[in-house]
Parts: sequence; C-alpha cells; structure tokens
Amino acid sequence: MLIGVPRESAAGETRVAVTPETAKKYKAAGHTVRVERGAGLAAACTDAAYEAVGCELTDAAGALGAELVLKVQRPNAGELALMKSGSVLVGMLNPFDAEGLQAIAQAGLTAFALEAAPRTTRAQSMDVLSSQANLAGYKAVLMAANHYPKLFPMLMTAAGTIKAARVVILGVGVAGLQAIATAKRLGAVIEASDVRPSVKEQVESLGAKFIEVPYETAEEKEAAEGVGGYAKPMPPSWLARQAVEVAKRVAAADVVISTALIPGRPAPTLVSEEMVKSMKPGSVIVDIAAGRGPGGVGGNCPLTVANQTVQVHGVTIIGETNIPATVAADSSALYARNVLDFLKLVIDKEAKFTLPTDDDIVTACLMAQGGEVKRK
Repeated sequence: MLIGVPRESAAGETRVAVTPETAKKYKAAGHTVRVERGAGLAAACTDAAYEAVGCELTDAAGALGAELVLKVQRPNAGELALMKSGSVLVGMLNPFDAEGLQAIAQAGLTAFALEAAPRTTRAQSMDVLSSQANLAGYKAVLMAANHYPKLFPMLMTAAGTIKAARVVILGVGVAGLQAIATAKRLGAVIEASDVRPSVKEQVESLGAKFIEVPYETAEEKEAAEGVGGYAKPMPPSWLARQAVEVAKRVAAADVVISTALIPGRPAPTLVSEEMVKSMKPGSVIVDIAAGRGPGGVGGNCPLTVANQTVQVHGVTIIGETNIPATVAADSSALYARNVLDFLKLVIDKEAKFTLPTDDDIVTACLMAQGGEVKRK
C-alpha cells in the first residue's frame, strides 16, 4: 500500500505517527511510505532519517493523498479536502466527537480511532491511551517539580533538614500510577485516591498510601468496580464523602496531580476552589484533565485554564492539555508502535487492506466506512 505520513497541523502537536523505526518495517513488508517534509522534526525524526530507511519525502498533498494515511490527531477540514474518497485513515480521532466523525464519513474515508480499542490483553500493544498516559504521568511530576519552589526529597544538611514534599495523586489509572512511581523516585511522600478499590494494592506496591473512602451501599460498590479498566460515575453520596477525605489531604499537600477522566463525559471536579484556597502558598496543581471539564472549561479543578499555567490563591495550576507532546520523541516512538501493531490486523500478507469484521479490536476502532459513521 501507499502509506502517507503528514505533518500534524493541530496547535502544539509535536508527535508523528510513523518514526524511521516503524517506517523501516513498513518498507520491509512491501509498502511505499511517503512522509511530508518536516513531519518528524519536532519528535527528533529528521527527513534524512526517513530517507535513509527508504521513505519518499513529499508535501502535504502527497502524504494526505495516499491510500492509507497515518496521523496522530484527527484531520481538519483542509486536510480532509486533500484526502481521497475510499482511502483509509488511522489515528486518534476522538470517538465521542459526533460532528468530527461525520465530517470524516462525508469525506468517504474508512477511519479507525485507536482510542476506542478495548482494554483487553490482546489489544495492549496497540493501546494508545495507555502508552501516552504513561508518559503524561511521568512528565506531570517533572512539571510540578519544576514549578514547586522547594525540593521533593528530604535532605539533612549542616544548615538544617529539608522536609520531603507531600504529593497527592487523584485518579490511579495508567497516568496516576506512573505519577506515583516518579514522585516516589524523587523522594516525595505520596497519597493517592481513586474510586476503584481494586487499585489499592497497586498504589501501596509503589510506596504510596491509599486514601480509602468506605462504600455504604450496593450501588456504590458496583459503580466503584468500573467498566473496561475505566472508572464509572459514582453516586453523589460517595462523592460527598470522598470530597471530605480528599480535602483534608489537599490542604496538607505541596503538589496535587489530578488524572481523573471518564470517556465521553466531562472530567469530574475533584479539587474545588475552596480546596485550592486551603493549600499552602507555593503549592502546585498539575491538572492532566485540563480543558475537559463541564463545557470544556477547567478540568479536575474548575480554576484550571487550558494550555496555561496560572496562579490562583497563591497556588500554581498547570493546565497543559497535551502533555505527551512535550516529550515528542518518546511519545511518537510508542504511538508509532501502537499504530504498527494495529495495522497488522487490517493489512494482509500481500500488503493489501482488509477489514476482518469478526475481529473485536477492528470493529471497536472502526468509526466510518462507506460514507457512514460506524461508531456504536
């Protein structure tokens, strides 16, 4: 197949969907790979590196006009206009954006959104949400450490003792667990909260303390188990008790890292303005859910401003909406491997596109085909 790799057009997007490493494998499988000039520069992938593995350099029209287009983010209207009806698109297409999917369908594309892959053992190697969240959790701690006016570890010096930073992690998915591990390596004292009781053992195995909130009804216990590796919306009664426990920890924290997201829903509010007011001057909040609060405003904290770092009530609130893009080389490398593994399901041994309708991963990721939106 003719594979096109355009340069990402979204503001602040530095990742690329194909690296020289994966391009070499596509070439070995018999594909032709056309890369838009400069597509990988921000991810430390030079044009020369692509040429060295046999890629052809082209312009945006050449990359977007391929039979198979590999992207990081959903194409905009201008990019869709350059794509050919009947071609295949693979990327992170936001499965919950009905308008965006409709535009892709109207362009006549067969489109796959990798975020929709099921959280199963078989799909782990193509789980883009996990690969990117892992990096986000790591980098979030470094961002917090950079803005925190003190050090993370306890240090005993001739001039006195520096106390270890107290870090609270809200949401213990992939990003939260990596944040715990990273903060621990930096010497912080860590507490973590999540609605799912099953993560307590993981939290404690990484050296953090789990903030427990008891479940008083069968409804609360059922919701706490989550679905497909994700948390479910919790009943108001439990959320009220959780808010009390979290508020106590936030008031004593030096750093708060919030990672709570529920697919297709606004990010839950975990750090209220009152909690921010209770924090010590110089404290830091890194809101990984920035820009995903109700109405697209805020995140896990309503004071968060998307793509900005602000100071409110003496607290620094970091609202970076695309943390993986700040470590573009590694995030691109992982994402490109995710894409490569997914394509093994839809490209046969003759290097031709195929659509196995009995494959649960393929059908879950299929968003558009034949001019229709296929999202269920």
